Amino acid sequence: MTNQISFDDFLKVDIRAGTVIEATSFPEARKPAYKLKIDFGPDIGVKRSSAQITVHYALDDLVGTQIAAVVNFPPRQIGPFMSEVLTLGFADAKGDIVLLRPGRGVPNGSRMS
Repeated sequence: MTNQISFDDFLKVDIRAGTVIEATSFPEARKPAYKLKIDFGPDIGVKRSSAQITVHYALDDLVGTQIAAVVNFPPRQIGPFMSEVLTLGFADAKGDIVLLRPGRGVPNGSRMS
């Protein structure tokens, strides 16, 4: 277990649901990754993310999938691509990422609580 944080610290992390509207390959990435465009609804809009999820997900399967992402980190330059949100997932037994997703459909932009 890591160091404990306060509930107020947790509230600072803005985790939202969004739907992948576009997924493309990212051959310039150092580790295999995809470039995603994710719709977080009218208040946040469409944001871009680089995600190392190539083992468990095909590009065609990602479009229409709801995911969870941190939307209030500063953008991060990843090679020639600016990633605006951090797509969330868990590492499986081999270290490959499995997306964190709502179990049922929720409105885009819904905040995790």
